Amino acid sequence: MAADGEEGKRRGLGRGLSALFGEEAAMPEAGAAGAPGTAPVGRLHPGPFQPRQYFDEESLAALADSVREKGVLEPILVRSHPDRAGDFQIIAGERRWRAAQIARLHDVPIVEREIGDREALEIALVENIHRDDLSALEEAEGFRRLVDDFGHTQEALAQAVGKSRSHIANTLRLLTLPDSVQRQIRERELSAGHARALINAEEPETLAREIIAKGLNVRQAEALARRGKAAGADGGGRPRGRPPKQSKDPNTAALERDLSGMLGLRVQIEERGEGGLLTIRYESLEQLDDLLQRLSTDGQG
Repeated sequence: MAADGEEGKRRGLGRGLSALFGEEAAMPEAGAAGAPGTAPVGRLHPGPFQPRQYFDEESLAALADSVREKGVLEPILVRSHPDRAGDFQIIAGERRWRAAQIARLHDVPIVEREIGDREALEIALVENIHRDDLSALEEAEGFRRLVDDFGHTQEALAQAVGKSRSHIANTLRLLTLPDSVQRQIRERELSAGHARALINAEEPETLAREIIAKGLNVRQAEALARRGKAAGADGGGRPRGRPPKQSKDPNTAALERDLSGMLGLRVQIEERGEGGLLTIRYESLEQLDDLLQRLSTDGQG
């Protein structure tokens, strides 16, 4: 079963790269340019597009033990180093390269390809995502670079990495959290689920410390965030400092009920002159994901 799961990951990775490049990805034939070879460990250098920022020392030591016993089983993907003649820049496989150094190997297997900056980031991001090697924040920062620096739409990016568009959007929202919370995500003190529960929280830093101190799971963190919002309301459930609402126009109230019935979520309409404010409330990330999926599907119809 483990082998089948690994093969499934590899097939997913191939489809992702094909979607990114707009063509079928193919492995080189033996003896052809780009075929596997070897290179001295010292001739390889980390690339600038590595999405991983944190390497767990314990996990790396375990990998080094395996490399010491069995060698590096999967070649490291490299390209020619732009500033060091005869050297290589790592595109995918930096963790294996680091483990090889710890294991004191002299040579490592490589596959060299001529790849541009955009493709280098795409490949590094897709490989790490399919290996589950990235923290949620590292994944978010990789997504942001592909969107901001290389013009990917969220839809194309979702197809390429095998994730839903709502996953892309929700992951990118992690970058709006305070720096201290982002650090806790990067160091895996908080999971992606914990972090998403804090996005709309009143005091995310305080709640993050409480989640870590108490060892709360994701559902408990979501409940804590909801209680935090409720604490900002007065006894009548109305936010402090906001005047009591006047009775709502019957037509507006009817429209609220209709929209709530269509979406399965609480909808509130607030009239403001010629315009207004539409608020859709959700109780869980699953409800938000379902709403985004439905809106995306409806927009394509």
